Amino acid sequence: MNVHETELPGVLVIEPAVAADARGTFMELYQARVLAAHGWSGAFVRSALSHNRQGGTLRGLHFQRPPHADAKLVTCVRGSLFDVVADVRSGSPTFGRWIGMELSEANQRAVFLPEGVAHGFLTLSGDVTMLYHLGSYYDREASSGVRWNDPALAIEWPGAPAVISEQDQRWEALAR
Repeated sequence: MNVHETELPGVLVIEPAVAADARGTFMELYQARVLAAHGWSGAFVRSALSHNRQGGTLRGLHFQRPPHADAKLVTCVRGSLFDVVADVRSGSPTFGRWIGMELSEANQRAVFLPEGVAHGFLTLSGDVTMLYHLGSYYDREASSGVRWNDPALAIEWPGAPAVISEQDQRWEALAR
């Protein structure tokens, strides 16, 4: 697997090695020693799937506050989406900056997000499924987010959302 560091400290783009033959493909998404070599020594404690029926579905920007902050490894296993990671870590040299990239069934990329960054995505097709590996248990009281269209972040989404939850519309702007 190839691991690429990004401009946001700790955020990694992972391009898995894919073995293909007449049966199909096999790819490894995660190795503890690879993430440890890039500074993360935590463990994933749960996995989840997010299925999104309609193109233009926006989820995010989500994170959990300490002490329940969670690292994530995310990949798109069906369809395609525009994935966004925003640095909301107080004191970070890249606080308030974001990166975005396409994740898709075709490109098979994964993104590792360290604790303290916010995550969201906009589906570019219908019938999109995201796979999450998460480093902490969900805690409703620690659940938080940042407004997807916060002018201070100025995220360049590839389109306007067609579907968005009421909660995701109500998140506050990033506190400066």
